Amino acid sequence: MIFAGFLKILTPLIVVIPGIAAFVLTQNTNIVIEPSDKAYPWLLHTFIPTGIKGLTFAALAAAIVSSLASMLNSTSTIFTMDIYKKYLRPEASQTHLVTIGRITSFTALVIAVFVARPLLGGLDQAFQFIQDFTGMITPGVLAIFGLGMFWKKARANGALITAILTIPMGFAFKALMPNLPFMNRMGIVFLILAGILILVSLLESRADDPNGLAMKKDYFKTSKGFNIGAIIISLILIVFYTVWW
Repeated sequence: MIFAGFLKILTPLIVVIPGIAAFVLTQNTNIVIEPSDKAYPWLLHTFIPTGIKGLTFAALAAAIVSSLASMLNSTSTIFTMDIYKKYLRPEASQTHLVTIGRITSFTALVIAVFVARPLLGGLDQAFQFIQDFTGMITPGVLAIFGLGMFWKKARANGALITAILTIPMGFAFKALMPNLPFMNRMGIVFLILAGILILVSLLESRADDPNGLAMKKDYFKTSKGFNIGAIIISLILIVFYTVWW
């Protein structure tokens, strides 16, 4: 899992470096690349020789089809097993469930075809759009898995509440602070959700868990120096965001 996470760190480099190269190569020229998503195809068409160009396109198509296949599989599995079999037809056979899964995948593709143009047609960068909305989910996932793996007192109720609040909190910050970069929004939401998970886990009673921590008001008392420092830091952040940002 850690190695797979390390490979994801390389993704921004793979995505950003071609755009930087296209920007540098088109300086002092009459070439205009609009929208920005055309930078990568322009590089392939201009600099990659025949043969390698086809191999690169095949690899790109394979990556897209692989991602699409995994998403369709997840969509059909969630609907078929968690909704259809559980609530609509519990006695359904495996053959019937496979058929329902195929119908679900086809329906999802049809919906995607009709909504792709309105949602993605006017975008300058599709990758940033995808990352923006992926960021509605990742803060909660990171908080749940991170604290669940490295903090022994993390509780299931805390994880459940964090999972429920993840998407609504992401959309709330996007609506209330539309000019806030999505990476900053993800960081703020993660800190809030992590705090909620920790608080809920600590509030679990000893009756449920002999190792649980009974909450007391004394735990939240802070010194005068801490309070003054917190006020100063808060004022600095307010000035930073209102004046500079």
